[in-house]
Amino acid sequence: MRFSDLTQRIAGDGAAAWDIHYRALALREQGEDILLLSVGDPDFDTPVPIVQGAIDSLLNGNTHYAEVRGKRALREAIAKRHRQRSGQAVSADQVTVLAGAQCALFSVAQCVLNPGDEVIVAEPMYVTYEAVFGACGAVVVPVPVRSENGFRVLPEDVAARITPRTRALALNSPHNPSGASLPRSTWQALAELCIAHDLWLISDEVYSELLFDGEHVSPASLSGMAERTATLNSLSKSHAMTGWRVGWVVAPPSLAAHLENLALCMLYGSPDFIQDAAVVALDSHLPELDAMREAYRQRRDLVCECLADCPGIRALKPDGGMFVMVDIRETGLSAQAFADRLLDRHGVSVLAGEAFGPSAAGHIRLGLVVGAAPLRDACQRIARCAQELMEVEVDA
Repeated sequence: MRFSDLTQRIAGDGAAAWDIHYRALALREQGEDILLLSVGDPDFDTPVPIVQGAIDSLLNGNTHYAEVRGKRALREAIAKRHRQRSGQAVSADQVTVLAGAQCALFSVAQCVLNPGDEVIVAEPMYVTYEAVFGACGAVVVPVPVRSENGFRVLPEDVAARITPRTRALALNSPHNPSGASLPRSTWQALAELCIAHDLWLISDEVYSELLFDGEHVSPASLSGMAERTATLNSLSKSHAMTGWRVGWVVAPPSLAAHLENLALCMLYGSPDFIQDAAVVALDSHLPELDAMREAYRQRRDLVCECLADCPGIRALKPDGGMFVMVDIRETGLSAQAFADRLLDRHGVSVLAGEAFGPSAAGHIRLGLVVGAAPLRDACQRIARCAQELMEVEVDA
């Protein structure tokens, strides 16, 4: 039997990037001592008031169809939170609720990109980006960002890649995999490019509430950008709600209307009781959120401290997020070979930088998704793995 061309555009390296994680899971199920640092799934429980909100909603019989664009109460809560954190004046009518930021990204791409359109993306990029844009036939134009520059995109590099076929610029800040955030001056320069060339800006801000250093700038708040920016966000990372699949897009009213039409034929709305829980998440004062953010910051500092003087490796301190990139180029192995050796000989699962793009070659990404003690243990195992390789190199 034959399949559509779409199946080829959504496969490839991005899908294969998770193979090492699945292998680590299989080893753990066999009883092996495996530390899983390969996926960005918070190890914290969803705060109890949010869970109780879902339970109460279920008990109240809210198990029927909800508004396709999202319940009014939730969209108002999202708009309020976005106004408070970005300064952008938005209303509930500019919000579309979708099944996580991943679904939000897919939906925006489908609504603003045509086959053959070019979308400029900072590379390394999150592993699903290429497949998401490929699904609508768009062409990803990578802008390499180097570890030597803190994995931050430079406006002049973006400008050099704009062509008559460029339709959009897609960026996330803080960045995944590196945790780098963009300063206001960079965003301003990028905004000027978008306006001058009539481009959409797809701004992925899922890690914005896990920023430890610097200022988060939501580019839609800049002059002239509200009408051309789709802002993606979710509760997955900030509220430890990855499995709830609650995300959204804040967009110009015309794009929001198109997103609603797409949701109508794709999702037919998110579950009512989950949306009620999301309202609790956004409207409640939850001390757990500050505690989680502080825990991630402490874990970041712990990793950087533990790996500070280890031969052959260098941890790159991120501005935010829940990952640390580690430069392992001095060991002489590729990142994939190092990650495989680290799992097979030392029981630590990380992702190889090449999974995110060639600019991350020679780096591994480890998730800050375990407590201090196992994280310190993981760092010691990483250091031993690197030390073994350096000793082999010296003996050779």
